[in-house]
Amino acid sequence: MGIIVQKFGGTSVADPQKIHNVAKAVIREKENGNDVVVVVSAMGHTTDYLIKLAKEVTNNPDSREMDMLLSTGEQVSIALLSMAIQSNGYKALSMNGQQVGIITECIHSKARIVDIKTEKLNKYLREGNIIVVAGFQGVTPEGEITTLGRGGSDTSAVAIAAALNAERCDIYTDVEGVYATDPRIVPNIKKADIISYEEMLELARVGANVLHPRSVETAKQFNVPLRVRSSFKLDNLGTLIIGVENMEIYKPVAGVAADSSQVRILLSNLPDIPGTAAKLFTALADNNISVDMIIQSLANNGTNSIAFTVDSDDLDTALKILKEQKGTVQAGEILTDKDISKVSIVGAGMVDRPGIAADMFKALADNNINIKMISTSEIKISCLVEKQNANKAIKALCKKFDLESENIAVVKGDLPEV
Repeated sequence: MGIIVQKFGGTSVADPQKIHNVAKAVIREKENGNDVVVVVSAMGHTTDYLIKLAKEVTNNPDSREMDMLLSTGEQVSIALLSMAIQSNGYKALSMNGQQVGIITECIHSKARIVDIKTEKLNKYLREGNIIVVAGFQGVTPEGEITTLGRGGSDTSAVAIAAALNAERCDIYTDVEGVYATDPRIVPNIKKADIISYEEMLELARVGANVLHPRSVETAKQFNVPLRVRSSFKLDNLGTLIIGVENMEIYKPVAGVAADSSQVRILLSNLPDIPGTAAKLFTALADNNISVDMIIQSLANNGTNSIAFTVDSDDLDTALKILKEQKGTVQAGEILTDKDISKVSIVGAGMVDRPGIAADMFKALADNNINIKMISTSEIKISCLVEKQNANKAIKALCKKFDLESENIAVVKGDLPEV
């Protein structure tokens, strides 16, 4: 057998009883004859509590010290889970990011992994240990502790699986797999047994909260099979995520997602000259602000307007930068719109199938939902709508593209044993 990497989120290790349940799931995989590496998040709402604690000390906590503080949360859960595994008679060893050798960029709060040292991991696996690793954290080449930002534990798990050439990476959550949309909005929505990296990546980017895009990108890059599984229903195999080349697509649309965490920013009366957009977006990029949807339009007076979206958490920083750039690019007003939600359809089956966009727009129009912005890629179409219409849009699109029925895709060809 091979190496299996398992990842458990904060809700799965929220209290001692749940930690013992996770230990049973880990031991079960070990008894199947596999070597096991477990990646865990901080218990429950520990990270939120630590952030709140820091804000009570200062309104502007230093990013380095925040990483030092937040990295402690995972160290509690890895130690407790190792103890639970040991209490069942199995060898277990906890390791934080620095002990493993998870090397990251020299950026605090949202660092990216650049290398993982596997010598210690392989040594301890050969000795029969179950290794429990702290997710969400790493260390710079200079020894500074860093955290990986949103979805950091998922990213840690997939990166470790890639570095160890693992058979697969299982992401355990409080849901049973990947659904075509949020079951809380469409209760009878079906779970996908199989979905492609490409579809999962787009769904994650447009608001599906099952996996973070960075973890899916890493899995796709290194061809690591992923399974999204329930922490509480261990016999349920969940959803397998693989390359699209291994699938036969039966439906053009695999899923619908909404993201209400974005804000639209509009810059008016920009000179219609080369380099204006480059100056604006370079300034934002230099401050680690990601821009999503972008539209540029030409006004009658020979000037341009540029509208784009950013994450709401980045709004204050983005506005500060844009105000600094306003005089340089001779912009007019800077306007914001927080009352938006990005609703998207995603599917590898959309490729070379005409009419999908028209069907989406008609479904929204039939439900009196106005579209504010549109962006497309090869397997995704996104529309900005009023936030209050997001759930109505999801229901309309699920009905339009028949996502309340099964058989979104099937496996084609040979796959790794899972």
